[in-house]
Amino acid sequence: MKSQEKKSAPVLSEAEQKASFALGKTNIKLIAISFAVIVVGFLLMLGPGTTPEAYNPDIFSFRRIVLAPGIAFVGFVFMVYAIMHNSKKRQ
Repeated sequence: MKSQEKKSAPVLSEAEQKASFALGKTNIKLIAISFAVIVVGFLLMLGPGTTPEAYNPDIFSFRRIVLAPGIAFVGFVFMVYAIMHNSKKRQ
């Protein structure tokens, strides 16, 4: 049986490592902002529901039906932009 040799990964310089990463710092920041917007949208949808014993008309409020899904949708659209954003400094 042959002993298996461990193959070490090639050592890359800092510039090569930076060039090999797909997203820059700006992209990461934009993704974090869009994630926060999505979370805010879903948090605005939270609230008590209707039970068989008691009807809660708040489930049909403007905040839970229109505003919160709109904010979450904007967050998802902004997430696509954040991923696709290409910085002018990067070449």
